[in-house]
Amino acid sequence: MSKLPWGNSKVLTDEEFFNREQEINNLKNLLSSTGENNAPDILLTGIRGVGKTVLLNRIKNIMDDDYLVIYMDFTISSVYQKNQMSVKGLLDYYFQEIISECRDKGLKSLDSQIKKFFKTNNFKLEKFLNINGIPIPLISTERDIEKYRDFVFKLAEDIYKENQDKIKGIIIIIDEFQVIKEIGDYLNSFLWNFRGYVTSQRNVAYVLSGSMSLQDNLISEIAGQNGAFGGRMLTININPFTKETANTYLKEKAPELNFTEEGFDRFYKCTSGIPSYINIFARQLDTSTTLNEEEVINAFDNNLSLILSHLINEWNRLTIKEKDIIITLIHEPLKRIEIARKLNVKSGSLSNKLNKLQNLGLIKFIDGKYEINEHLLKRWLKLEHEQKGIYPYRVI
Repeated sequence: MSKLPWGNSKVLTDEEFFNREQEINNLKNLLSSTGENNAPDILLTGIRGVGKTVLLNRIKNIMDDDYLVIYMDFTISSVYQKNQMSVKGLLDYYFQEIISECRDKGLKSLDSQIKKFFKTNNFKLEKFLNINGIPIPLISTERDIEKYRDFVFKLAEDIYKENQDKIKGIIIIIDEFQVIKEIGDYLNSFLWNFRGYVTSQRNVAYVLSGSMSLQDNLISEIAGQNGAFGGRMLTININPFTKETANTYLKEKAPELNFTEEGFDRFYKCTSGIPSYINIFARQLDTSTTLNEEEVINAFDNNLSLILSHLINEWNRLTIKEKDIIITLIHEPLKRIEIARKLNVKSGSLSNKLNKLQNLGLIKFIDGKYEINEHLLKRWLKLEHEQKGIYPYRVI
């Protein structure tokens, strides 16, 4: 079982990595045009756990020799972790990651220009923080944000000009981009401002990625014909493993597992072909017996909390009312007025909570109704209720 990575692994060894050759070749070929002054802009989508982050880290490793490849994950930014999402906070994180990667690669990072910019542009500058040798400015007034945004989003192109004898171009990968939905009313203006800088930079390619289904409204806001990028952003969706690919994968990485035909069919249905679920669940299976359908179902139910640990952590962070909304959707999709009636509240009071649950990817809105987006979360909630007679509002 040693060849199976854990489901939360973000970087895989050559031995652990499997499949995705077509996606890798497509991305590599597209991004290589950056070295020809024709940088592409790409939106990489796919459901949670399908392997986007692993794929992006693979691309970074492949292209790192010729390009400055900057990988950033918006969910590890301080403003997201502290639940204080703001445009300025994201700019701080963006700025820090660019400078950090320049330092790691030994490139000129314009330190003198950076300090001069903040000292000569009438900023209300409190001080510079020094984080791992990186001067991070602390600014405190909203009137400075436009200048700050302009400087930060132009920084990559300026760094390229200073280092074009060493690199072919710059590739900026922004993972978990979907969390920008939490900046609320500023989302639309942020996207349009961001688009203005992105589309004007011929030597800086952008790959935006996040846990988004193809029905996510953010996709149309970014890449749709009427979205910020006006249909000019290339969209690539990463799909789960097919049944045949999942079978080949387990035979190669976990040959000690033995399934009956029905047993493997059930295994595939339980995991939906999502690599992270396949890896975690396969590690829990008995290798000393031939696994039939019933044994797979029992093993899946007994290990569901482990397989869904990331979703259960998400569940624990929800408010009681947000959990109530999800529970009302367990048996069928509902209109907002129907959810409000079941919860005995006014329909308008649910707007923010429904938006938050959609932003987290826990529910989706299709054909005028809300439904649970994570089918395994629904399974876990049902199972907990069957076994304990109550839904798990608090999980220890």
